[in-house]
Amino acid sequence: MDPLTLTAASGMRARMESLELLANNVANTDTSGYKTDREFYNLYLSPEVNDTGDPATMPVIEKNYTDYSQGTLRVTSNPLDFGIQGRGFFAVDSPAGVAYTRSGAFQLSRSGTLVTQDGYSVRGAAGKPIQVDPSLPFTVTPDGAITQSGNAVGQLPVYDFVNPGDLVKQGNTLFHPADPNTKPAAAQADVRQGQLEGSNVGNAESAVRLVSVMRQFEMLQRAVHIGMEMNRKAIDEVARVGS
Repeated sequence: MDPLTLTAASGMRARMESLELLANNVANTDTSGYKTDREFYNLYLSPEVNDTGDPATMPVIEKNYTDYSQGTLRVTSNPLDFGIQGRGFFAVDSPAGVAYTRSGAFQLSRSGTLVTQDGYSVRGAAGKPIQVDPSLPFTVTPDGAITQSGNAVGQLPVYDFVNPGDLVKQGNTLFHPADPNTKPAAAQADVRQGQLEGSNVGNAESAVRLVSVMRQFEMLQRAVHIGMEMNRKAIDEVARVGS
């Protein structure tokens, strides 16, 4: 394959990956606690030498990364909704182990255990599930202290990581450390009861990027077509000379 077609085809593949990432971001615009995924582009130098004697250079997506910037907190007045103001995550017990989330849309099980929408128990102090009397209201202070009928009944801790970039996404709103030995620390953040953090996906930015990536894909598609036409004409010319 000639360098023009090879480079254009590699660029098309990278743009297809970008489109998938952008489409998932847009689909989660209204998902509480969702964090935008972005991509790092780089150039791949093939070990093979092309016809010019140089290694082929192709554009690729080196890796994806997550933007952990704060989403907007909106008031819901639901006592089972919790938002985090500042850096940090709630901890939950998922089937894959301890996971961390910014999505505080919780609910109470029949036994009074605080759980996520998927039924995963929210971890309190010392990693134990948070248990309250489901027949009575409870309040959570900004430092996470849970009180019910004037009595302290638990703690809703917020955890932070020195480098959130070391976290791996699990689904759309859960995260876990890439290294299982990585331990979180207590976060310097406030818990806001009756509020939810919205997605940090920028609608306008996403729309502009979608249009831009699609146009780039179309241009690369034309480049592939031009490369194929040039190859076809070159073959035709060689055939004429040979005859």
